Amino acid sequence: MDQEGLGRGLIRIHTGRGKGKTTAALGLAMLAVGRGLKVYIVQFLKGRVTGESQAATRFFPDLTLRFFGRPGFIYSRSLTPEDQALVNEGWNLASRILAGGEHDLVILDEINRVLALGLIPVQEVVDALNQRSPGVEVVLTGRQAPDELIAMADIVTEMYPVKHYYQAGVKARRGIEW
Repeated sequence: MDQEGLGRGLIRIHTGRGKGKTTAALGLAMLAVGRGLKVYIVQFLKGRVTGESQAATRFFPDLTLRFFGRPGFIYSRSLTPEDQALVNEGWNLASRILAGGEHDLVILDEINRVLALGLIPVQEVVDALNQRSPGVEVVLTGRQAPDELIAMADIVTEMYPVKHYYQAGVKARRGIEW
């Protein structure tokens, strides 16, 4: 696992109101797989087949992607007991993946939103990150990253929207946004 400095495994956060958090994490996943690393992506609050899930299964055998959400993206105003159950299932899996050490890169997509919504206690995630297998690199995405995670991260990038075509009425497009 210690390929040219991968070694200790860092923690990255992609947060902010702007677009591109998941996309940046997926770019890192492609880079990692291209260099022979094993990648596991757990997507919270998302549940439909997306371009990234189709590409993962089609082109990247060393990349595993699992969804834990209902179809579409779940917003706080529409949370249901099913959403909580799916988040719990995803978090149980993610905790095992982090501790297992079989993957070089673990991406917890939208985990920051899960934490902001109070669906998992922040301390559980902090503990799992501190107890992860040595060398496992982790990316945490989503708006509203908690201060506790920001403090322990090695890299924090905040995406800030300067201009977005959604403001002009352009809807999410297949193959571009999903």
